[in-house]
Amino acid sequence: MTAALSILIYHRVLARPDALFPGEVDAALFERQLRLLKRFYAPLPLAEAVQRLQDGSLPARAACITFDDGYADNAQVALPLLLKHGLHATFFIATGYLDGGRMWNDAVIEGVRHAPGPRLDLRELGLDRLPVASLAQRQTAIATLLGQLKYLPFSQRQQLALQIRRQAGAEAGPSAMLSTAQLRQLQAAGMGLGAHTASHPILATLSDGAARRDIAHGKRQLESLIQAPVTLFAYPNGKAGRDYGASHVAMVRSLGFTAAVATDWGVARPGAGLDLLQLPRFTPWDRGRLAFLWR
Repeated sequence: MTAALSILIYHRVLARPDALFPGEVDAALFERQLRLLKRFYAPLPLAEAVQRLQDGSLPARAACITFDDGYADNAQVALPLLLKHGLHATFFIATGYLDGGRMWNDAVIEGVRHAPGPRLDLRELGLDRLPVASLAQRQTAIATLLGQLKYLPFSQRQQLALQIRRQAGAEAGPSAMLSTAQLRQLQAAGMGLGAHTASHPILATLSDGAARRDIAHGKRQLESLIQAPVTLFAYPNGKAGRDYGASHVAMVRSLGFTAAVATDWGVARPGAGLDLLQLPRFTPWDRGRLAFLWR
């Protein structure tokens, strides 16, 4: 059977479980998953795996670890565990959020988390009046709002997210994103760094010119910060045909990236059907050992 590459997507590794997001990976779960990867798979750096996909030397059960966006806990929590187990990960960085930035979804989450309840009234923003009296209701409210805002034009989405947080009476807490010093800490530890645009827009919602500028700007910023070429890219949100299209793949190619990852589920196999600029990935939601391994 032809060797296949499984690429795992992470975003955050929390220091401890969060009741509002029971499915989010925390340190204890992440370490269990690292142990399983070491025992049952052949973990590789993504750049090496891409090369071995091309030359036919990919080992059986090859796997890569990737992180999207650039959260501070990638350096604070995930990196020490990766180093402890001798494993490599590639971190895709949305450069516009370094050093104190805040992603729109985090602003929404902060608002709902701290809303006094029993209802969060957002009707003056053109949204709904959402119950937030219980933990389950807050979880539902977050999912509802993220779904409503995700595909809005970029500036409208950013503005609404901030208005939701203000309407809820929530103060802006410390930024959850990496600092430049933490970014360089990842690099100094030998981890891979890839581009993820500058402002993390859904590319399909932008004009071609704006999309290309954001991709190129993120690449230039990251290369300037780490003083090294950046050849790996991750599409924001990452669903082919919905979040990005053929024109964006062409942009990525023309800007000098040698490989790019999406979020469509699947494995990459060497051969005629291999597209290095649209490599599939898995999100490791499974908390149970057997379910994680089966996935």
